[in-house]
Amino acid sequence: MSRFTRIAYHLSRLVLGGLFLYAGLVKAGDVTAFARDVANYKILPYSWNYLVAATLPYIEFLAGLLLVANRRVRPAALVTGGLTAVFMLILATVVARGLDIDCGCFRPGGHTTATQALWRDAGILLLCIATYRLRDRSAP
Repeated sequence: MSRFTRIAYHLSRLVLGGLFLYAGLVKAGDVTAFARDVANYKILPYSWNYLVAATLPYIEFLAGLLLVANRRVRPAALVTGGLTAVFMLILATVVARGLDIDCGCFRPGGHTTATQALWRDAGILLLCIATYRLRDRSAP
């Protein structure tokens, strides 16, 4: 294990954890607005939008908290990676359907196109993979 590997692991873990902590907090702060953002995707039945809006922020928050606290890192990286892969799939359908909606990911009231969010999520997925793979290599 090299010093570079250890630094890369901790950087990717902290950045990934911080992103998911922030995303969870923003969404949990205004669940109604987040439910509206989820409804804009036109994928789920109406009542499911509220279920997703009421649960997803807390899953993101918990996974981010575990990553920042350096506890259960591999399961948390798997959860964040799985969520990111689902987000990317949904964003790809938005691009394919030609919808012009805000992704609702980080900023309430902001506007991030689906294509921009797709590229950002690709970077986040790389962080998930790096965190998962570097976990064992960085152990002393």
